[in-house]
Amino acid sequence: MEYEIVIGLEVHAQLLTETKLFCGCASKFGAPPNTHGCPVCLGLPGSLPVLNRRAVEMAVKMGLAMGCKIAQKSIFARKNYFYPDLPKGYQISQYDMPVCEGGSIRVFVDGQERMIKLTRIHLEEDAGKLVHDLDPDSLFDVNRCGTPLIEIVSEPDMRSPAEAHAYLAGIKQILEYLQICDCNMEEGSLRCDANISIRPRGEKKLGVKTEIKNMNSFKGLQKALEYEAIRQEDVLRSSGTILQQTFLWDPSTNRSIPMRSKEDAHDYRYFPEPDLMPLIVEDSWIEDLRKNLPELPAARRNRFQTQYGLAEYPSEVLTSSRDLADYFEEVLKTFSDARQVSNWIMGDILRITNDQKIEVKALHITPSRLGTLLKLIGDGTVSAKAAKRVIDTIQAQDKDPAVVIDELGLRQVSDSGALQTAVKQIIDGHPAEVQRYKAGDKKLMGFFVGQAMKATKGAGNPKEINAIVTKMLE
Repeated sequence: MEYEIVIGLEVHAQLLTETKLFCGCASKFGAPPNTHGCPVCLGLPGSLPVLNRRAVEMAVKMGLAMGCKIAQKSIFARKNYFYPDLPKGYQISQYDMPVCEGGSIRVFVDGQERMIKLTRIHLEEDAGKLVHDLDPDSLFDVNRCGTPLIEIVSEPDMRSPAEAHAYLAGIKQILEYLQICDCNMEEGSLRCDANISIRPRGEKKLGVKTEIKNMNSFKGLQKALEYEAIRQEDVLRSSGTILQQTFLWDPSTNRSIPMRSKEDAHDYRYFPEPDLMPLIVEDSWIEDLRKNLPELPAARRNRFQTQYGLAEYPSEVLTSSRDLADYFEEVLKTFSDARQVSNWIMGDILRITNDQKIEVKALHITPSRLGTLLKLIGDGTVSAKAAKRVIDTIQAQDKDPAVVIDELGLRQVSDSGALQTAVKQIIDGHPAEVQRYKAGDKKLMGFFVGQAMKATKGAGNPKEINAIVTKMLE
């Protein structure tokens, strides 16, 4: 029997607000433990939550970007469960009336387009953090309690781990374009829970699902789903029964570890949050937010192809992040050849960011400096080969292109008299090679040009040298 994989993801994105979802405590990663807490965070008697308007705005923006229906009225609910990192004993979330419903995202896997539908996007607060490796006892840090999250819940529409990878990457890209989440997966500001089941191919009824909790890397997500799909298939083929469980993924052993039996919604005993009024979002505010949305990845990718004549692949790479797309268009303000700019960014610029593990915004090779350097290549001041050395030096020393070119002696020699002298000396010094060239060994042209470049210490203009060598030999 052939089985089909069915996957749904619940993506949790921490919003870039200054303060928490229901109080004035700072919502900031990396502060000393238990320095951002208050009676509201801890759910102390008599404390009352007050909703953060900025968090609602960010949730609505994400809903608009994903094509969701924005609810004019939504309700907060108490999700009741006991865990040491949840001092209130419940989490304020949204249940049957979320702020955003429906929506979809288009992804590409192996050249095939897939439309993944969403169920909802809702607002909720994060729990605290347990630290297990600093003391014989587990320690609790309140700082993360109450930080604002949106949970983006997909339909069970994905049919392979690769689709789940592409879906999460697409969500991350949109969050970054909207600038509502820093998407730092190592710090936990973007993470997801993956639900997976398998069923006989052609069957409509869903199989029993298991959940893989708190995935915080793309590679880990794909590996975990691949492993769990194989595990479930092995269970069914051996006439076993799939249990509805929650698993943790252990990247050191590449195995999933059972954590607990998986809850259903009724286990949380949801009921309306009595301390919060219904959230009313006016149409006029929704339209204002819609008008001020930035150009989203798919639209920008299409524009790069139509406006700049770029092929599909470079357009996709250059729009992979908002910062990189902005960098590209900033360079064009100084040097207008889009294809050349694209080639240099996809080559040397991304090489440096990858090697040094830095963001484009942190480069010393600013858009203005790269554009200026490309101009200097175009007017013959420096060769393309030497420019690669210039780029590395700019990044290392934070200097302007012209200064680096002069300090390294890379300014091209285009003086025909000086180049003719250099070429004549090489031809006179290699009579045997000259005879072989005249006898038909035209490949030796590269030898003479290379020797001339060497004689000018790489500063000779290759075009000029080629022309002079050809003229003298002929």
